[in-house]
Amino acid sequence: MQYAFVIIVALTINFALPRLAPGDPLSFVIGAETANELTPEKREQIEKQLGLDGTVIEQYGRFMGGAVRFDLGSSTKFGKPVTTVLGERIPWTLIVVLPALVLSPLIGIILGAYAAWNRGKKRDVGMLAAILTLESMPAFWVGMILIAVFGVTLGWLPTFGAAPMFKADNWSYVMDVIRHLILPVATITIASAGTNFLLTRSSMLDTLGQDYMMMAEAKGVRKSGIIYKHALRNALLPVYTHITMSLGILVSGAVVVETVFSYPGIGSLLFESVIARDYALMQGVFLMITIGVILANLLADLTYPLVDPRARIRKPVEGSV
Repeated sequence: MQYAFVIIVALTINFALPRLAPGDPLSFVIGAETANELTPEKREQIEKQLGLDGTVIEQYGRFMGGAVRFDLGSSTKFGKPVTTVLGERIPWTLIVVLPALVLSPLIGIILGAYAAWNRGKKRDVGMLAAILTLESMPAFWVGMILIAVFGVTLGWLPTFGAAPMFKADNWSYVMDVIRHLILPVATITIASAGTNFLLTRSSMLDTLGQDYMMMAEAKGVRKSGIIYKHALRNALLPVYTHITMSLGILVSGAVVVETVFSYPGIGSLLFESVIARDYALMQGVFLMITIGVILANLLADLTYPLVDPRARIRKPVEGSV
């Protein structure tokens, strides 16, 4: 129920944005200069096409009804339904984000656990300094460095665009797709792995200081057993929560990376819609990002009891036997 309420609030905010902007909503969508040059008849026709005719209540009712049917209107930039444009771009974002969703936690967890076990040593200090340096760099800066090194200087990888994904009829096209994916995936992975590293290291240090860890070490449990069987399994609980919560955030975070690499995904689509003042398309992209974040939160709520059995234990009601 709470997720449905969040979606309604997000849709309401999307509806209100152009109407809260200074001036006429039509001027916000097509530009003030263009709107001022329209004849009354042409203005009425465009307002009807964009759903800006009638009272605000009537517009809101039509907008919410269309959202329920997943009818988000037509894109003025592409001349197609918004859902069609989104359907063409979503696969590109998924093939960039999904590998990063696997690599970023994997790298962060392994390095974080290793650094925690070697706390205070040169290995720990060196990794911590390197991760903090990378964490301080914005994603677009990481992408530009990778482009400069691997795309321009070495010439190993393409610096922008993507190969046709659904027209790959031979191995060379498939390899071209993979080559175009390497730099965007590496950028997202590097930009997000630092948080997983720091969270894993902090959680591991807290877990290694517990009494049962000292008991395991006193009993002669092997080092690998202490790290992976006893410490890491318990330390991963907050890390798992962060990973599931960041699923939707990474999709929205791909906006900067896809813009840097001119990659045809949801992120670059949002940038294009803002530049073109294509409000219907902006609204559709915002809705997709909102749904992604909500689904990630729902996944975290549903799966956390499977990871932490304590979450399945219900507290007894006061007065019960």
